This record gives sequence, C-alpha cells and structure tokens, in this order.
Amino acid sequence: MEILYLVIPCYNEEAVLKETSKRLKIKMEDLIKKKKISKDSKIVFVNDGSKDNTWNLIKEFHQKDKLFSGINLSRNRGHQNALLAGLMTVKEEADMVISLDADLQDDIDVIDQFVEEYYNGFDIVYGVRSSRKKDTFFKRNSALMFYRMMEKMGVQIVYNHADYRLMSKRTLNGLAEFKEVNLFLRGMVPLIGYKSTTVTYERAERFAGESKYPLKKMLSFAFDGITSFSIKPIRFILFLGLFIFLSSIIILIYALIRYFKGAVILGWTSLIVSIWALGGLQLFAIGIIGEYIGKVYMETKKRPRFIVEEYLNEK
Repeated sequence: MEILYLVIPCYNEEAVLKETSKRLKIKMEDLIKKKKISKDSKIVFVNDGSKDNTWNLIKEFHQKDKLFSGINLSRNRGHQNALLAGLMTVKEEADMVISLDADLQDDIDVIDQFVEEYYNGFDIVYGVRSSRKKDTFFKRNSALMFYRMMEKMGVQIVYNHADYRLMSKRTLNGLAEFKEVNLFLRGMVPLIGYKSTTVTYERAERFAGESKYPLKKMLSFAFDGITSFSIKPIRFILFLGLFIFLSSIIILIYALIRYFKGAVILGWTSLIVSIWALGGLQLFAIGIIGEYIGKVYMETKKRPRFIVEEYLNEK
C-alpha cells in the first residue's frame, strides 16, 4: 500500500481547523481501513505565518494523534509558497500527495477517486469543479474571464481547477526542478507533463471563517499568472506601438494635404486628446515592461521561496 500525505496551507484558520482536522481524520482512517493507503499516511498542516492560534492548534493535533503533522514557516509567504513548502518538505516521505485548502470547500469524498486514479497509473489528478452555480454572478463571470484570458495568453491551465490535486512522488521531484520565485502552481504543474486526468466535484460553501482571496488578491493572482507564463502582453504593446506609429504617419500626410490646399487646421482638441492618449499609453506600456523587469529582478536574487522553522512529524 502506498503512503498518502494531505498538505493543507493555513493562514489564520483558527475558526475552521478543529472541524477540518475532524473530517480529514475520518476520511484518512476510512482509507486506511479499506487498505487503499498505508497506515503511515499523514495529514500535514502548513502554517503560513498565521497571527492567530493556528500553529498552537496544529501542535495540539500532533501531540494527540501522530496522524497529524505540522510545518511552521518562519513568516508569511503567501498561499503558493506555503503550498510549495509543504509539497517539497514531504516529497521524500510520501508516494502521493494531495493538496487542498483548509476550509474544505473542495469535496474530500473525491479523495477516494484521486487515489483510485493514482493506482490506475496517473501521476497527476486534477480536482475540477463541475459547476459554479453557488458563486456570485461577479465571481462566476470573472473566473470565466480569467480562464479565457489565460488561454488567449498561451498559458496551459486546467479549466475550473484551483490547487486541489494529487501528485505522485516523481511529479513532485519534477516540480522541484522548477526554480522560479514567482509561483503560479496551476500553470507549473501541467508543464511537468506526466500522465494526468481529472475528477469532477461540487464545491461547498465555506463552513466557518472568511475567504483569504478577496477581489484584490484574486486580481493580483491572475496578473502574476499571466506575467509569469506569457510574454504576449509585451508583444501586444509592440504591435500597438507600431499601429499608432503608422496611424500618425497617415494623419501627418492628411494634415500636409490639407495645408497645401489652404484649409485651416483646427487641431486643438485632436492635439490635446492625442497627447493625453499617447501619454497614458506610454505609462501603461512602461508599467507592463516594468512588471516583467521586476520579476526578472526577483528571479536573479535567488532568494529562498520559503524557510521552514519547525517540522512536526513522527513515524
């Protein structure tokens, strides 16, 4: 039987952890009882610099039951870095790892299907939402726009998939080869290229606490995904600049013809509009290019993506 580790990033999840640990323990014990996974399997909570009682709860779970393990990061590094920290810390101890969020909005009953697909020979199993009926109108349509935009930008991404997935040991070893600091795991994992499949599920409401992804963070996450995996925005600026340059030549020729015909060039409004439009475009273009330069700057520093302060794990 293979060893399964569940990796759950946590940031200020005090309100949900007790219920989450209870549900996950029942699920893991059921899988062990059915002999689908090894008794050495673990539930690993990754504390991402929480400001509440999250880490103390994780230590309490570990002391009471060795099924639970805990990883404490030295400071808050964000969801993607915390998730990567968990995956990289346990990759040598587990045969397969499932990542999921602490709020358990992702249906844990499909973990059984994840494991079955692993035994069927799949190295990566993506959890995919079957629908977004429970989302608000804005979130549903903004998510649709996000996936379409990523597709247009040439980013390989699984539609309606977040970070609920199973990865085999060799998939994790492949992920370890990716050294970039600007993390977007939804785009990185498909690049590994091993045999993959999907499992659909219905996403539930969060049973306690509040979402850690407000609109501002969602937009930032989407922008990071695009700029980390596509240079199309820069190419768009290139072609836009070429178009404006050609347009200016046409306007110049038109103005000269009007001048030699003796027509009065009224131009004040068009001049002011052109100045503001081109000025705004230039600032926008500089901002896009600056974002890419900033990412290159962060990559060249080669700073650690995470630092583990403490790892609680007993066989």
